[in-house]
Order: sequence, then C-alpha cells, then structure tokens
Amino acid sequence: MSSRIVKIFDTTLRDGEQSPGASLNIEEKIAIAKQLEKLGVDVIEAGFAAASPGDFEAINTIAKTIKNSTIASLSRTVKPDIEKALEAIKPASRKRLHTFIATSPIHVEKKLKMSYEAVLEAAVEAVKYARNGCEEVEFSAEDATRSDWDYLCKVVESVINAGASVVNLPDTVGYTTPVEYADLIKYIKNNVPNIDKAEISVHCHNDLGMAVANSLSAVLAGADQIECTINGIGERAGNASLEEIVMAIKIRNDIYKVSTNINTKEIYRASRLVSKLTGIDIQRNKAIVGKNAFAHEAGIHQDGVIKEKSTYEIMKPEDVGIDSSSLVLGKHSGKHGLEKRLIELGYQLTKEQIEDIFEKFKVLADKKKEVYDEDLHALVEDKIKFSPSLYEIVSLQVSSGTNITPTATIKLSKNGEIFEDAALGDGPVDAVYKALERITFVKGQLKFYEIKSITESREALGEAIVKVYFANIDKNILGRGVATDVIEASAKAYLDAINKALMYI
Repeated sequence: MSSRIVKIFDTTLRDGEQSPGASLNIEEKIAIAKQLEKLGVDVIEAGFAAASPGDFEAINTIAKTIKNSTIASLSRTVKPDIEKALEAIKPASRKRLHTFIATSPIHVEKKLKMSYEAVLEAAVEAVKYARNGCEEVEFSAEDATRSDWDYLCKVVESVINAGASVVNLPDTVGYTTPVEYADLIKYIKNNVPNIDKAEISVHCHNDLGMAVANSLSAVLAGADQIECTINGIGERAGNASLEEIVMAIKIRNDIYKVSTNINTKEIYRASRLVSKLTGIDIQRNKAIVGKNAFAHEAGIHQDGVIKEKSTYEIMKPEDVGIDSSSLVLGKHSGKHGLEKRLIELGYQLTKEQIEDIFEKFKVLADKKKEVYDEDLHALVEDKIKFSPSLYEIVSLQVSSGTNITPTATIKLSKNGEIFEDAALGDGPVDAVYKALERITFVKGQLKFYEIKSITESREALGEAIVKVYFANIDKNILGRGVATDVIEASAKAYLDAINKALMYI
C-alpha cells in the first residue's frame, strides 16, 4: 500500500443534490451523511448554508451528528454567506469553510462583471474573513480549467498567503482533458512559490465523459484531494464518480501509487442509499455498482469465470460490498436466520424493526418461494422511513378491465383512526391516486412515474417511484413504494409523497 494518501471529499449532499429532481429532506441527508462516515470519506460537503434555512439546518444537524469526517459548507466570497456557513458547521468536531469565486474570463467578464483585480481582492478577503472563524479554509477558483494559468497562479498564491490550506482547481463545466488537466496541476505546483503550504484539490464534471479520467490524471500529477459524488450524480452530466475513482486507485495501485481511507465494502450500500433517496437510478452497466458490473452472460466468459474468476473479473464483488451469494432464504426460514442474514448485509435494526420485517418477509416468501438479497434490501429500505408516516394503507381494492371504468377503494389509518373512500380514474393507478387525494385532502400533480422490478423472477418485488408537485407548498416531492403488486407499490409511492408534503403544511 502506498504511503501517500489522497483525500476523498464527497459533495453528494451539495453538488450531487443539484441534480434535477434530487432534492433531499433533512432526515435523508443525515442518513446519507452517516453512510458516508461509514464509508470513510475524509470530508463531507454537507451543503450551501446560505442557500436556504433548510440547507442551514441540515448542515448544522450533520455537524452535530458526524464525528469521524470533516464537515464542510460552501459559501460565496461574501461575508453574509461566510457567516452563515461558519455558524452552520460550528458544532462539528472537524470543520471546513469552502469559499469560491470564478477566475475564467467568461465568468469574470460576463457573469460577475468584475475586474480581475477585484476578483483577486474578493478571494483574499473572503479567505481572511473565513480564517478568523475556522482553521481549515478551502478556496475554489471556479472554472479554473478555462482560466489564464498565470492569473490562476497569482490567485492561488494570494489565497494561500491569506490562510487557505486547500486550493481547489475545478473543471466546472467538464471542458478539460486528462493530459491538459495534469499539465495544469504541474504548472501550479511549479509556478506557485508557496504551494507547499496547501493541499491541491480537484473537482471534475462529466460533460465530456472524462470526470473520472481527469481526476485520476490529476492524482498522477500530484493532487492531494479528489472531490466527487456517490454514483457520479450532480448537475448536467454529473460529477466524478466516487466509487470509480476509489476502485481505480485500489485496483491499479501499480499506476497511481496512492491510497485512500475509503472502506470499499461500504460502497454498494452507499450507492443504493443515494439512488433510493434521490430517485436517480443506477444504469445497469454502471462501473462498480451497476447490476451488470459482475454479470457474465457470454458462454466463453462464464466458462472462464468458473475456471478462474480473474479471467474476466478484475475485482471481487465482495470488495465493494456486494455479496456473491444471491439466494439466501425461503418460506421455511426462521426469524433468527433472517436476522443473521440482515446483520451480514450490514443492517443494524431494532427488535421491533426485525419483527415487522419478518412478518413482511414471510408474506413475501409465500409469494416468491425464494427470497434474494435484493428483496431483503428492499424490505429493510421500505421499513426504514426518513419522514413520518402520517397515513398508512390498511387495505386497497381496485377494479379494472377493458370494458369497465377503473375504480379504487382505499382504507387508510392515521393515529389509530380509519379513513375510507373510493374514486374513479382513467386507469387503476389514476383511480388509486384520486382516492388517496380524497382521503388526505392533499392534491398533487404527477410529474414522474416509474415502476420497475427489483429482482428478475415473475414474482419479483415491484418498486414504484413518483415525483409529485404540490402547488400549496410549491415543491416537487419524491415518493417510493415497494410491493409484489405493482398497483400497491404505486399506491405506497404516492402516499409516501403525500406524507412528506404534509410535513410542510
């Protein structure tokens, strides 16, 4: 193992949340932060404190909760932003203030409409001001890869003199190439006289599909920190993917000759959690965490893997937290067997949660006969809620066919009280959603609907994902539901969105 450690700065909760439709509530952000801590990331960028009261509260709560990772908040180079960020991260055991301003001609002249001298002054003053409230200050030169290199050197030297201990050179719009980016890092190292007093960080976007390659080329050039996100989520085409960077460094240590502090066995859990809470699917052929990442269909490949796994697998599924055995339990399995398997899958559950999951497991096992790890993950994730379940489904009955108007009759419970109503619709799902709205008095506009199979069999669990716009709170809210019946899963998903909406009313 190499003696040089490259820090992993995770910005899933800040830059990643800027993916269209990926808005998270505080409970969801805390859940992701806890998983990032288990994963071993060095820095968690928890948000942009000045962006909204919700962002501030989330950062502040995460700062109180997380002990083993540095907690960072982003801020512009203006005092009110910096003050908000400093206040938000104040409870953290280890904290960092991350301030930024653009340095490229197109941003300075067209967006900021400032002089280059004014940008330099703003950067220096911001770092000095932040340094008074936080020992660890990171400065980012937004759009660094399209900046004049000599001007960039001047800015970097000045902010380091002002107290920045980390300087970030982002490829903000995914414009650079691996060779060019490595040359930029080397140029900075060779032309900034005080560069030894700060760590060099890199932050790459994936507009040309080179975010991971650019980040890794920067490591070869001497970068000390990589900023990335789980599953590569982020604005436009996304950010550099944490799991791809970490595993590339691990598998090709002969090339990169560095290591990270990441516990790779937590990668799959982190990937699933972020996908679930943001509603952003992981493509099947996604490197490291996609469903096909360790699948072999071609006969020659299967033959090779049977004889020697390394013929077609350069890493083990277990290395990233994917158990190689899929089929685990059946309808004759007992509670202890289920509990043991859940512990092996990394879950720490209360006795009450295990009891509830066991009941759902028995029902599922009767329907499916064979229960896979993916089913268990789905059962647990469906049970662990990140917002209160104000309403719960007691029963659901739907009538639908080619020559009848679809009708849904639903019974819900809330605080022990039972509510029941029915509705007609253009289809069975539409009827269900109208009945739910009649009972809860919460009306939404369906913006996105997806139903998919969690496992491959005919009796597989179906997962429904919806995005619903609620005009009375002016928010798009994500809802999820899991069941073997796709109509039931759809009902659970819409009700999940309604329950979350009710938190704002």
